[in-house]
Amino acid sequence: MNNMALIKVSLLDGSPGDLHSLFTWLQRTDELRGRVRTLPRQPGPHEMGGALEIISVALSSGGAAAVLAGALNTWLQSRRARVSVEFVVDETGETLRRVEVEASNAASIKELYETLASNGKVS
Repeated sequence: MNNMALIKVSLLDGSPGDLHSLFTWLQRTDELRGRVRTLPRQPGPHEMGGALEIISVALSSGGAAAVLAGALNTWLQSRRARVSVEFVVDETGETLRRVEVEASNAASIKELYETLASNGKVS
């Protein structure tokens, strides 16, 4: 199975401004340009919801995963935020893996992508 991976990034802590900052940071990364967009999150029963809830990044190569890992690492270095990174098969929506990332382990994104690619889960 050769599928493009869709990476969903959401904040585990921090402010909505932090998510917007991360979105802008990733959009300005040359290798990720055109791959970064936002997805609305369904609000809970007592929430109003927000315009910017989840950032998605389409990856089709390990090189792009390395760039994403580096960009997240650099962004996280200047903040005290943690993010959730979810690997999803773009065609089926199947969640392959979800990890929590902070500055100390941002490189794990590239390693997880390479593992999934070697198992034929993503291309």
